[in-house]
Amino acid sequence: LTAMGEPSMDPTISSPDSTAQQNSLFSMMDVFLISLITGLFTYWFFFRKKKEEVPELPKMQSVAAPVRDNSFIEKMKKTGRNIVVFYGSQTGTAEEFANRLSKDAHRYGLRGMAADPEEYDLSDLSRLSEIDKSMAVFCMATYGEGDPTDNAQDFYDWLQEADADLSGLRFAVFGLGNKTYEHFNAMGKYVDKRLEELGAQRIFELGLGDDDGNLEEDFITWREQFWPAVCEHFGVEATGEESSIRQYELVVHTDVNMNKVYTGEMGRLKSYENQKPPFDAKNPFLAQVTENRKLNEGGERHLMHLELDISNSKIRYESGDHVAVYPANDSSLVNQIGEILGTDLDTVMSLNNLDEESNKKHPFPCPTSYRTALTYYLDITNPPRTNVLYELAQYATDAGEQERLRKMASSAAEGKELYLSWVVEARRNILAILQDMPSLRPPIDHLCELLPRLQARYYSIASSSKVHPNSIHICAVTVEYETKTGRLNKGVATNWLKNKVPDQNGSSSLVPMYVRKSQFRLPFKPSTPVIMIGPGTGIAPFIGFIQERAWLKQQGKEVGETVLYYGCRREHEDYLYREELARFQKEGVLTQLNVAFSRDQAEKVYVQHLLKKNKENVWKLLNEGMAHIYVCGDARNMARDVQNTFYEIVSEFGSMSQPQAVDYVKKLMTKGRYSLDVWS
Repeated sequence: LTAMGEPSMDPTISSPDSTAQQNSLFSMMDVFLISLITGLFTYWFFFRKKKEEVPELPKMQSVAAPVRDNSFIEKMKKTGRNIVVFYGSQTGTAEEFANRLSKDAHRYGLRGMAADPEEYDLSDLSRLSEIDKSMAVFCMATYGEGDPTDNAQDFYDWLQEADADLSGLRFAVFGLGNKTYEHFNAMGKYVDKRLEELGAQRIFELGLGDDDGNLEEDFITWREQFWPAVCEHFGVEATGEESSIRQYELVVHTDVNMNKVYTGEMGRLKSYENQKPPFDAKNPFLAQVTENRKLNEGGERHLMHLELDISNSKIRYESGDHVAVYPANDSSLVNQIGEILGTDLDTVMSLNNLDEESNKKHPFPCPTSYRTALTYYLDITNPPRTNVLYELAQYATDAGEQERLRKMASSAAEGKELYLSWVVEARRNILAILQDMPSLRPPIDHLCELLPRLQARYYSIASSSKVHPNSIHICAVTVEYETKTGRLNKGVATNWLKNKVPDQNGSSSLVPMYVRKSQFRLPFKPSTPVIMIGPGTGIAPFIGFIQERAWLKQQGKEVGETVLYYGCRREHEDYLYREELARFQKEGVLTQLNVAFSRDQAEKVYVQHLLKKNKENVWKLLNEGMAHIYVCGDARNMARDVQNTFYEIVSEFGSMSQPQAVDYVKKLMTKGRYSLDVWS
């Protein structure tokens, strides 16, 4: 810089030395500039080449693949189908109903296919009229607080935003819900209403199944009226074909590489041996149980606290989320099924879909053994649905037993009554039915085809990730009861978890799990007061909430009032987390601890009674403190009674009529100030 600046100081002075210096400087500058330009050109040339080359293959792949795959219209045309049955399913029941409806179609000279809305482009609904005698049926379950199931979320979003003309679409909807929940069958009702708004033609009225009553009977009643309506609309008649149609064919593997055989994995083969994130429903993480302790001091029940190690899993969770675990069936039940059917359970087999165009190649991961299928993949403890009994009836060699099975699977009032009393109320699972019908000995492969999938079980997480980032805590009670037939029935997941032994190598301490996000969240501002109501194991998420509020307080944050209403049977029997709650209260994090012991006195006392007792304080927190209310536990009685108590408090102290008080509480829910995490 100095050399270049010097000549400008006095342009009249020039010497041979300075001229030579200038010449050498210019030549250096020339070399520098030429090098710079060459370097930039070279860099640009190669950089440009990279930019052109790298995206080439992905571009071609992404454009070419989905056109055929996600068009259900193209698939229906290709396979000669005219009825498509979409399902929004969280636990597999809606999918099961969809499969049953699609199989029904052949009895009316029609051809159906069940379809997961997540796998297809639903905007194609406007094109369904291109297919003769076509219609779409929707079996839609409602999940949580009126939400769509995970696999129907995209469909729900599309319906909300769509301005498509569906005037050529014929449709019907069957909803699956539970009347104990606030938003009964919200998803089924919404789909039915929205499709009509978009111009679609309803062929048959909306069906509303209630899992709190008898969902199976609701479905059968709707179905037996649905098909005549379809026949009338299309001018077709029942063909009279009532024969059993197998969906899968059995292939027995006599000489198979055992490294290619599934041993309980949910998705990718060997995923339990070679774990790779991200972890979800199809790729669960194998978490080690590091603690499993009994929480209650007495009584017949077994209440437990488990801790799952999620170190190195990259799993993140928030207080209020749910942990899903994949349990295994009791080996003694599996062995008894094998013995009664005279089967070698270690036979390796595959069940292959006879419809080669179907996206679902197998009913569960194949190839696998019968033992693995009955242990990890199939539900053998719940009472089987009527379609299973219908299909099995053909294998009963005793005429009386065959007639009984067919009757229970029929839509006749007498048959429905028999199914309700002999199967549902007696809680007969498939093993009990086989034991009580000695002539019924179906082929095990057909039984495996018919049984529904064993589902993941969900638990409210009883810890805060702020305090326990590498660990997820569960609070659960083992389910065990005697049936009307004198059998002892045990809950699959809770009894399986009970036997998980910490610090042991092998599967005895491993739990396949993943985290499901929830809307059950602490207020954004730590200073906002919270009123938590959770009797029994409903206390689980509140242990996480209180841990988090304690952590926030330690960080110097201003934490609002933290109020807990907890209930159990007896103080010295099943008072869960007693020491922890006392410590939190002593530290000033838990500002109010109200505990109802329902059976420690002649008159039963529940959480709603304590809310009424403290009604002035409750109203003050709600009205002046803008408190958030959280309710966790039993939906059928507790949650409803608590909600009614809030109606009374709001009505009394807010000087409102009953309808106004109801509206006030409903608005709290809409604003996220009254949250529920309940089960029935």
